[in-house]
Amino acid sequence: MDKITIKNLEVFAHHGVFPEENALGQKFIITAHLYTDTRAAGKTDELSSSIDYGELSRQIEHFLTTHTFKLLECAAESLAETLLLQTPRLKKVCLKLKKPWAPVGLPLETVSVEIERGWHTAYIALGSNMGDKENFLKQAVNALHTTPSCEVIQVSSFLSTKPYGVTDQDDFLNGCLKLRTLLPPRELLEVLHRIEHEAKRERIIHWGPRTLDLDIIFYDNLILEDDDLCIPHVDMHRREFVLKPLHEIAPYKHHPCTHKTVREMLEELS
Repeated sequence: MDKITIKNLEVFAHHGVFPEENALGQKFIITAHLYTDTRAAGKTDELSSSIDYGELSRQIEHFLTTHTFKLLECAAESLAETLLLQTPRLKKVCLKLKKPWAPVGLPLETVSVEIERGWHTAYIALGSNMGDKENFLKQAVNALHTTPSCEVIQVSSFLSTKPYGVTDQDDFLNGCLKLRTLLPPRELLEVLHRIEHEAKRERIIHWGPRTLDLDIIFYDNLILEDDDLCIPHVDMHRREFVLKPLHEIAPYKHHPCTHKTVREMLEELS
């Protein structure tokens, strides 16, 4: 990605742990690295094809002067999220907030917090084999699309499949969706669990019947191996009910470990 930099923007605002900081205010210095694709702007010479750094500077100034935070960490996190949500061409932002007059009672030049945040692409598998299966899947899609910092980009058709693992149960309805999100993997997992809970999902029997099952299949090209969360999903390459709907929306997505495409994995399984 290309980068546009706003360096050392000075803003007088009211952030700090101490009440006098909130009352009197002080100077903050902000540097923002804006990651985007400048190719169209470079070819057309049109501002509408790029990010208006003047307007974005005013947006930073307005945000920091109309909100009050105790911690620089919270100010940076909230500002980054606001910029990413409100700036269409912005894919990632690196923010550095500096506080030159930090009241620590010791000589120092500045205190700063620097964070990097951006949009991620996740693929989520959906399944249900209890009650109104299609309605449960549609409600899950809508719940994700209306979750702050999430946007559903594409949804596969829903396929009827035989149960996996415990076969003495009703057939499943399965699908996959492509999600654009600002949430890190564990926060996204918490959202999925919340949506399952709202659908009255009960975890009684492993691979047993359920109103709703939501799994993270891919998250960018991340490889994560924890006791309670594995990305890519550890069994995805063995599950036709995952690969078939995933193939509809991402046939050439590569598995970051095996480097095989979804199409190749589906062909091998077949």
